[in-house]
Amino acid sequence: MAAATSGREKLVIIGSGPAGWSAAIYAARAQLSPLVYEGAITEKNRLSGTLPLGQLALTSEVENFAGFPHGNLGAFLDSALPAERRQMMAPHAGEGVTGPELMELMRQQALNFGTRIVTDDITRVDFSKRPFTLFPSEGGSVTAECVIVATGASANWLGLESEEHYKNRGVSACAVCDGALPRFRKRELVVVGGGDSAVEEATYLTKFASRVHLVHRRDSLRASKIMATRAHEDPKITIHFNTELAEVLGDDAKGVTGVRLVGTDDPARETRLEVAGVFLAIGHTPNTAFLAGQLQLTPKQYIVWTKHFRTATSVDGVFAAGDVADDYYRQAISAAGTGCMAALDAERWLAAQGVH
Repeated sequence: MAAATSGREKLVIIGSGPAGWSAAIYAARAQLSPLVYEGAITEKNRLSGTLPLGQLALTSEVENFAGFPHGNLGAFLDSALPAERRQMMAPHAGEGVTGPELMELMRQQALNFGTRIVTDDITRVDFSKRPFTLFPSEGGSVTAECVIVATGASANWLGLESEEHYKNRGVSACAVCDGALPRFRKRELVVVGGGDSAVEEATYLTKFASRVHLVHRRDSLRASKIMATRAHEDPKITIHFNTELAEVLGDDAKGVTGVRLVGTDDPARETRLEVAGVFLAIGHTPNTAFLAGQLQLTPKQYIVWTKHFRTATSVDGVFAAGDVADDYYRQAISAAGTGCMAALDAERWLAAQGVH
């Protein structure tokens, strides 16, 4: 949208999910004039789930973000968003807020307070000295006294064409986000995976589903013993070992209506199940590759917060917010909270450096 200004920036925020926009809102209100790199609109980013507005832009109903109960938000969206942004969105369905709507509202709120936005990726950084140097994909560089990294984490997918076709129409990568939606209640569901996260997702979904089918390609669960025991003993969970998801079945009117499973030990063994949803629980990949090892990361490549309940990283003056530093909660509202924290941490750090 905006072009990066020449000279040194006080604060650059990399990323445009709930963490990035919350950081921008707080930073802008603190008169830090933040510059946000929201990501580029490319096919590569679409396939990897890193388009502007973050993972929520790929989510339909959002029922668990505080302050957005069910109700017709159409008129409010019309008044709050510029016509050119509003016309790119689907007409409001009259239920609760959708992911794209929520993210557009956050983006606009940040703009209203003076945030500047560049629709481009930061592909490389130099945190070895201050001011820090960031390199956008379109060329050139921008320097910054302080940086907030809020690039999120992308869900891992199987790569099936049918999986892609039914995303947000019965295919999800977050049971806590979507499991309580009406389309899944009292219906049979599938969870793909065999680790602790998969068992946690399956167990959570038993609160709403009539039955949960846990599909795992190996002959035993990779989950910890206590979690595996929980899955085996739950009467609402059926475990399918040596089995993988081959195809998501459905139609454009109903979305997901079933799955086709095949055996990993015997490809001729095929099973079809009538289910209303498929939940992928095969992990997430934090979007930290562009950092090229310049910040301390966990073994899973998430950014490490080096101070308890603070957003500071291993480089003084660089902060991290949202799912890029969180492999546990991974919720929009917790990401937004850490975005607020990162902005406050950045403001106080800049003040201590004599930058106002």
